Amino acid sequence: MTHILVLKLFKYAFAAVALSLGSSSLERTSRELPVLPPSDPPTMPNTRTPSWGAELLWRLERARHYQCPHESATVDMLKFPLASTGENFGVVRTFVPFSNRELERERVRAVERPRATVSVWVYLLRGCLLKLCGIIHHVDSNNTYQSPLIQLSNTGNIVVQVRLARGEDKAFSSHTALPLRTWTRLDFHIQDSKVTVEVTAVSTAGELKSHTHVYDFNSSIHYNDTSGYFVIGGSMYIPGITGYFGPIKYYRIGIDKVVNPLCQTSLALDRAHRKCEDTRGFTTALLHHLTGDMFMTASCPFYFVGLWNQFGRKVCLQSWEWETQKQHRDFMRFLISHHNNLLTGSWTRSLGRKLFEHVVSQLSARWRSHPDTPSSLLTLLQVSSCSGHHQASLLLAALHLSGLGGAGHPLQAQVLGLIGASGDERLCLMHLGYKHSQGLDGFPRDLGVACSYYSNAGAQTVLDQGRALDTEQYITEHVHLSVQEEIDRLTHQSGDPFQFLQFQAERGDVESQKFLAKILFGRNGATKDVARAMHWYRRIALEMKDPSSMYDYSVLLLKGQGVIRNKTLGLQLMEKAAAMGSAEALNGLGWYHGAVLKNHSSASRYFQQAAHSGSANAMHNLGIYHLSGQLPGSPQRNQTAAFLLFLNASAFGHVEAAVQAAWYLSTGHLPGVSRDEERAVIMLKRGCEQNGFLGYVVQAALQAYLQGSMAEALVKYVLAAETGLGVAQNNAAYLCELYPPSVQGLGDNYDCQWRYHNYSTLNHNPHPSGLLKMGDLVYHGGPGVVSPDVVQAISLYTRAGLAGSSQGFYNLAVVVLEGHAVPAQLQRQLNVSQQDDQEAVVVKLLLRCVQEEEEVLPCSLLLLALQMGRAWRSLTQDPIQLSLAYASGVSAIIALIGGLMQTVVDRLPSNQNTSDLTMAERAGTTPVSQTAANGNGTQDDTVRREVGSSGRFRRAGILRRRGRRFQQTIDWAVSMSGVCLITLATLLLYQHL
Repeated sequence: MTHILVLKLFKYAFAAVALSLGSSSLERTSRELPVLPPSDPPTMPNTRTPSWGAELLWRLERARHYQCPHESATVDMLKFPLASTGENFGVVRTFVPFSNRELERERVRAVERPRATVSVWVYLLRGCLLKLCGIIHHVDSNNTYQSPLIQLSNTGNIVVQVRLARGEDKAFSSHTALPLRTWTRLDFHIQDSKVTVEVTAVSTAGELKSHTHVYDFNSSIHYNDTSGYFVIGGSMYIPGITGYFGPIKYYRIGIDKVVNPLCQTSLALDRAHRKCEDTRGFTTALLHHLTGDMFMTASCPFYFVGLWNQFGRKVCLQSWEWETQKQHRDFMRFLISHHNNLLTGSWTRSLGRKLFEHVVSQLSARWRSHPDTPSSLLTLLQVSSCSGHHQASLLLAALHLSGLGGAGHPLQAQVLGLIGASGDERLCLMHLGYKHSQGLDGFPRDLGVACSYYSNAGAQTVLDQGRALDTEQYITEHVHLSVQEEIDRLTHQSGDPFQFLQFQAERGDVESQKFLAKILFGRNGATKDVARAMHWYRRIALEMKDPSSMYDYSVLLLKGQGVIRNKTLGLQLMEKAAAMGSAEALNGLGWYHGAVLKNHSSASRYFQQAAHSGSANAMHNLGIYHLSGQLPGSPQRNQTAAFLLFLNASAFGHVEAAVQAAWYLSTGHLPGVSRDEERAVIMLKRGCEQNGFLGYVVQAALQAYLQGSMAEALVKYVLAAETGLGVAQNNAAYLCELYPPSVQGLGDNYDCQWRYHNYSTLNHNPHPSGLLKMGDLVYHGGPGVVSPDVVQAISLYTRAGLAGSSQGFYNLAVVVLEGHAVPAQLQRQLNVSQQDDQEAVVVKLLLRCVQEEEEVLPCSLLLLALQMGRAWRSLTQDPIQLSLAYASGVSAIIALIGGLMQTVVDRLPSNQNTSDLTMAERAGTTPVSQTAANGNGTQDDTVRREVGSSGRFRRAGILRRRGRRFQQTIDWAVSMSGVCLITLATLLLYQHL
């Protein structure tokens, strides 16, 4: 402090001196100068130049504005309605810690004193058939239930279970008695030790009825949402509800007032179910009147009384109003036209299926000449859907989504897809899984929801594979109608190749017998004939020559499928096949020892041998042993080992293993296994496409196409295309392309061809034909394309080329030649760099095109043209090569002109001379002596003839000498041209090499 006082004294003294001096001056001024303390000296400016890296980083970052990412504590666990079938296939959700420090601090503080809110909309189609059904449950990393566990009891009450901070699990039940077919919102508030349940039901009139339940556990609840995973609906531990989940909101740090409205699809879903309920009631009453004797007379006259004359009586139905009759008139006409079948109970029970088949046949017949879909057929499809045949729901949704026939209503299509999925229809489940995996047609992209639907369809595919002998199941064959080679490989049962194959099989050729059995089982485009297929399987197996056929037949004998059960013969054939090296037979012996003999030690040994030999079934069975802890020598459950075996088996196409591996990928709770929903969806989709009922639809579409029924093939391919099957999408687009626009019935802004080609390119492994066609549509413009997109076209051509299509590389080369550059993100895939010029890029693409297995003639010709153009440019730039080229050209021109002149010289004089000489030679004299001998002319005439003849001979001699000179000139020109050309070719070849 002393030095500061001294400085202030000097300051005041200096000011006083300056004032005294300035009092006598003409001008006075004063200025207060700041005096810095010694502890804060002035800093010297930095005169050093910053480093190059620092300056570059500054220039790159100076225009960037950094902002903290927005992070909300409110999470939409579900935005779109979810169909729940009451099974173990729910939607998995996981949560990570907050990035925002304040929110994360609040979340961690609330682990022991939680504050959280979950709002769930549910729509029950049926009560819980078991004791408890899952609504939302939380599973931690130890596979135990955590807070909260929300369930529905078989009495309609809500059961909530939590884990307390001291480690106990407590639960309570709220007596709510949730209503059926009514949207009900359940709000769960967790506040320290209290749980509040608010139940709000929406009545048919739109009124809200609410009541609240509060329970205090008298101890803080333990709540950590970052541990483990949450499941909406069912899981492997508990089944879900039967109905729908609406929007679900999760407030991670709680909220006082919940805002969670229903979406339009949810409201339309309720209206559709109420309409279906009315339709089912009308159908039941109408069938009762048509099949029973209770025909009652009413006071109202029935409009359709004339149509009932064919029943032999005039009746009037008792209570239906005119609007009801008008609404269902198409359905009533259908029943009247089939009145002879109404008394058959099986026909009445399968009414929905009969309606669907009737609509498909009528729709196929109409589309041959009319572009529209009549409303009467749409009404019958709606009745079929309400009757429980949900392939009608999918077809109706497909018509609304694709716009075929003029029927377009996306919201109604979403509702129909959800109704079909709630009915556990395989194709509808695949349809919704595909839409959610890609985010198409108004369905939000949600891989968790897609995984749920695909898991359900995959589990049904496993069950269907156990009934593979069903005549309505076929193996899905990938035959593209646009690829003629694939059509030519099909074997028709009435064709000569099939007859020759049968002849070879009768002669005892094993390979022909195996192929014939496979064809009769519904492969290669043939119709399934199980009895004849079993005949050939039995014949091959009993010859004891082919181990795979022996194993297949032994399985049929053990299970009694298609043949009389014979365990003894089946086991003998299986043991013989295993001894001959069949890996599947080893797996079969493992199954027999484990499932029948209960000898798990021998079973595991067989499974391990078969798995090492590449059997996918053995890998799956060995994984089951690891998962259940039944593996001898390893009594503990090993989920990681089981997951790896499931993953390997799924790579070989094992559907059940794919379903189980997908569950672990979707949860991500195994150590060392990261969560990968996209990979899970791809695995499940590939497995679901093996479904036999999907294969049946594709087979029916293929048979319709081969028989010339294009409209029927289009209907069925569209039905399969909406499930996401790539071959069906390509074929539907191909058929739409064959149809004239007037028959397609499409608007100006929509095109069936564009839709399905575009959807086929979204698949994980699309066929090159779809990529090429879509690339052409995008590049050249077409229906549905606003403006050409060169970058997108190059991307599609690149994918086609990398998938093995030489046409893709050729199209890429043409696009680059037209002046378009390859995007930077694709250059590495195509093995080109930014330093390559246009010609170098084209040459690289064409060389890759030539290397492909397809026809390479266009690529070779274009590559030759480029090389010739490059040779000409290099020739014109080198004076030596240019001189040789000119010399070759001049020599060639000289040789050509000389050759023409030589031809003229040789032809005219020599012909005349030769004629004279020939006549003289025939007479044995010269022309002169011949004239004299005749005695017909005078001496003067004789002299004149001699003089003329000698003149002609002299001219002929002159021409001959000139001809020899021309010939020498021609020979010299040809020699010079040849020498120049050989020299030029040598130089060009040396330059290229």
